[in-house]
Amino acid sequence: MQQQTIFHVHKPGVMTTFQDLGRTGYQQYGVPVSGAMDQFSLQMANILVGNPRNTVGLEVTLIGPELEAVSTIPITAAITGAALEPKVNGTPAPMWQSFQLKQGDRLTFGKHEAGVRAYIAVAGGFDAPTFFGSQSTDIKSGFGGPLEKHQTIQGVPLQTKPGRGLLQTERPVYPSVLNVSIVEGPHMDYFNRQELDRFYSQSHVVDTSSNRMGYRLKSKSIRHQHTADIWSDAVPFGGIQIPGNGQPIILMADRQTTGGYPRIGTIISADLPKLAQLVPKGKIRFHPVSVEAAQQRAVQLEIFLYKMATFTKHS
Repeated sequence: MQQQTIFHVHKPGVMTTFQDLGRTGYQQYGVPVSGAMDQFSLQMANILVGNPRNTVGLEVTLIGPELEAVSTIPITAAITGAALEPKVNGTPAPMWQSFQLKQGDRLTFGKHEAGVRAYIAVAGGFDAPTFFGSQSTDIKSGFGGPLEKHQTIQGVPLQTKPGRGLLQTERPVYPSVLNVSIVEGPHMDYFNRQELDRFYSQSHVVDTSSNRMGYRLKSKSIRHQHTADIWSDAVPFGGIQIPGNGQPIILMADRQTTGGYPRIGTIISADLPKLAQLVPKGKIRFHPVSVEAAQQRAVQLEIFLYKMATFTKHS
C-alpha cells in the first residue's frame, strides 16, 4: 500500500514526539537509548491496531495535540496511557480500544485526568526519520524533534478491524503515590544501614523539574559513607543515583549512557511503566526485591503482552 499523509497537525501539544522501544546496542558509542517512557502503553496501543509491538507511535505529554485525519483511507487508531480526555469531533474517544478516524475527523485532547503520557498508534504505523535503527525522538542528541504546528504526518494506513480493547480490569491505573520495587546495588558499600533505612522508610517527592532524562526526587538526604564519586559506568533505565547532595535521581528513557554517581538500586522493569505515569509532586516509596522476583514480574508482563498480541492477531 502506498504512503500518504494521514494527519495534519493543527496544534502540536506541549511535547508530542515519535517514540518506539528505543535504539538499543549503541550505548557503547555514547548514543542514548531513548524510546517510550511507558513501554507497556506503547506496546498495547500497537497491539490494539494490529501492529508489531515496536512500531513507532506518538507519545503525548500532559497537553495533547489537535490532529486532523486527511487520509483517504479510514485510519484505525488506539490511545493508551494517561487519561487526557481524547475526543473525536468533540465526542469522547475510547481509551485502550481501537477506533476509526475518517477523512476530516479531528482528534483533540482536553483536561488532564490521570497519568502523564498518552500513546497514539495507527494501523500501519507512522513514517518518522530513523537514526541508528530507531525512530525514537531524542531532542538533545539531535534525533528528530517534537511535533510542530501545520506539520503533516505520513504513514501507510491499513484497514483493520476496530473495536479491539482491554477489559476495564486489565487497564492500569495511575495513582499519585507509588510503591515500587528495586533490585539493590551495585554500589551498596557507599551507604551504611542507617542511610539505607532512611531511603526505604520515607516518601520521595517527584520534583517539577523532572523530565525524560531523569526524575529528581526531594526527600531527607541520603548520605554517603565517604564519597559520592565513582568511576563512570553504564547506567540502566530506572537506575537510582545518589549524587553529592543526597537527593535521589531516577534515570529515565533519555538518560545519558554513563554516570559517575553511586547507584543504590534499579527499579524493576515491570514497575517502570507506572513510574513513567507519575505526575510531578507525586510520591514514591521503595522496597527491595530479589533478582528472581524481578525476573518473575518481567516474565508475567511479557506473557500478558504476548497473549494479547496473539489474540488480537487472530480475532
